[in-house]
Amino acid sequence: MSKILLQGGTVVSAKGTKKADVLISGEKIVAVGRRLRADAEVVNVSGKLIFPGFIDAHTHFDLEVSDTVTADDFESGTKSAIAGGVTTVVDFATQNKGESLSDALNNWHVKAFGNSSCDYAFHMAISDWRDDIRDELEAMFEQGVTSFKVYMIYDAMELTDREIFDIMTELKKYGGIVGCHCENSGIIGRLRADAVSRGDTAPKYHPLTRPDYAEAEAVRRLLTIAQAADAPVIVVHLSTAEGYAEVQRARGRGVKVYVETCPQYLLLDDRVYDRPFDESSKFICSPPLRKPSDKKILWQAMRDGSIDTLSTDHCSFTVEQKRAGADDFTRIPNGMPGVETRAILTYTYGVKKKRISLQQMCAYLSENPAKLYGMYPAKGAVKVGSDADIVVFEPKGHSVISADNCHSACGYNPYEGANTSGEIERVYLRGQQVYAFGDIRLEHSGKYVPRGKPTL
Repeated sequence: MSKILLQGGTVVSAKGTKKADVLISGEKIVAVGRRLRADAEVVNVSGKLIFPGFIDAHTHFDLEVSDTVTADDFESGTKSAIAGGVTTVVDFATQNKGESLSDALNNWHVKAFGNSSCDYAFHMAISDWRDDIRDELEAMFEQGVTSFKVYMIYDAMELTDREIFDIMTELKKYGGIVGCHCENSGIIGRLRADAVSRGDTAPKYHPLTRPDYAEAEAVRRLLTIAQAADAPVIVVHLSTAEGYAEVQRARGRGVKVYVETCPQYLLLDDRVYDRPFDESSKFICSPPLRKPSDKKILWQAMRDGSIDTLSTDHCSFTVEQKRAGADDFTRIPNGMPGVETRAILTYTYGVKKKRISLQQMCAYLSENPAKLYGMYPAKGAVKVGSDADIVVFEPKGHSVISADNCHSACGYNPYEGANTSGEIERVYLRGQQVYAFGDIRLEHSGKYVPRGKPTL
């Protein structure tokens, strides 16, 4: 069995940092400590940071949406992932109307198997709640699917409050958890229809017809349902100060709510929608980019530890695909790439600017998602017995983000030209070096990760 000794680095965890060597044997970490000795390949990582492999718990690869399919499938999407230090993604197996959950899960296994260059797990997105679907939940848990997504918007996915309440109540029996896309469907539907009828069809009307109060109302409603069900819940891709205020109020009355946000809501704002169509359409996502004041509140929540995970909602489309809405912003496919740049952006604009600590970066990108989604300590930790998923990070590195150097099939990057600090030098996936010094060294070695109950 091959052994690798990472020597001289600084191991980062959510609790702190320590100088330590890391010994890998096969797929596992077998020792962490000072001045380790072993008959192993020695890799000098002096001056480098050693993170547990990053986890992106919100990606959409090979997803059919808006009469098209995302530009990134599991082939290109997971290459982007490992280049960004992401060793595990949690994608959304999505049930179409009329399908069983088993059919949906099998569909996503087919998409990912043999194509993924990082490990992968699945949430289950429920679009059609029926008695026979209720009966399938136990089988989902037996297959390692323990988190479920519901939507308060989109004709193909929207569930009623009663259905969401029922799902939460059922999942309590198994120790599962619901994540929810929170936007008020009725308000947004009317605002969008009115805008189009007036001829207001440019991308700048996208954020105007998905206002912050439509997110906040839906967050409030979700947390009221969670309170009634006495069940934990996750607000995914939180984007507004108003939505965050609702979270804080609910926590004050005892609701167990976890919060995810995304780099785009911390770093970008709605001024990009004033650009010409081919540029502005790149930033059409839902929820939309918000005001600078929302970014400030979300960064403060990150600093306070009031946000639990930082995921990307990677859902990419080419400019050509975006042009489907050239005459009507409501027809622009919603989503942006992000899985490759999340870590370097977090380090540059979070750690280096002292908005968050190095330990918090580890928590948001590795440890917390591993715990929240039932993978810890196999994932999300540099500990004896953990999978040897490791990112060797060079803190003194510098680079400029460019689509030319990224692996997404969408052909652009929302952060084009950004000067970044730090560099992902090496990535190990279960003990195998899959990325080093700008090159992918090993492809298609990802495995399915069945998950347990949340432990965060």
